[in-house]
Amino acid sequence: MLFDTHCHLSHPALHTRLPEVLAEAAAQEVRRFLTPATGAENWAAVAKLSSAQIDIALGIHPWFVDNQPADALDKLAQYLHAYPQALVGEIGLDFHPNRRHNAAAQSACFEAQLQLAQSLQRPIVLHNLKADAACLAGIRRCGFTQGGFAHAFSGSLESAQAWLKLGFKIGIGSVLLKDNAQKIRRLATHLAWGDMVLETDAPFMPPTPNQPNQPCNTRRIAAIVAALRQSDWQTVAQHTTRNALAVVGKAA
Repeated sequence: MLFDTHCHLSHPALHTRLPEVLAEAAAQEVRRFLTPATGAENWAAVAKLSSAQIDIALGIHPWFVDNQPADALDKLAQYLHAYPQALVGEIGLDFHPNRRHNAAAQSACFEAQLQLAQSLQRPIVLHNLKADAACLAGIRRCGFTQGGFAHAFSGSLESAQAWLKLGFKIGIGSVLLKDNAQKIRRLATHLAWGDMVLETDAPFMPPTPNQPNQPCNTRRIAAIVAALRQSDWQTVAQHTTRNALAVVGKAA
């Protein structure tokens, strides 16, 4: 069984045809999913997806920090108490120069959510773009020790070590479907089996232009990892699914 540890099943591109999306995934042996929220506007929709097959994460994505209601953090705490199986996510920092960002507001929201996750002993789903040092500093400042998933990791093997030491699994995703993704290919080749998980970020990061990404592409990612490691996709599935289940199992 393969586990897509990051797919936005509440997004209209997938949600409007969810039974078909899940059936297509199952045909490729992708049978477990983690769906993160992006803000107060979709906590209810994501929460409704929670099932034995679909794990959920509830949080405020850094892109949408400035668009949240004033009581968003209080409401998030209420949701997390109501859904003890939920991780906290997708949270983090995004300092990409092509995207306007309020670094101070992002950092304040990120650390508030880290403190909430720590108090509830929940792992997180981490969004980290061009903000590695700031994310690590925030986690250390908050004394966060619950680990989680380092979503769509794009750093080096050396930078991955810092996250592994903090209890995170490294998300190997759809970037691997690009032929020129040499840094991620090196990472997927050399990480220990116990350190990685697979993800698609569907419907985003599509391997085919103008078509939404699909959770079934987890199988394609697994096949590439297998080829890089001179293994087979079933072995990749065995290790990465075990790693993912260990993280989601930390939530009640």
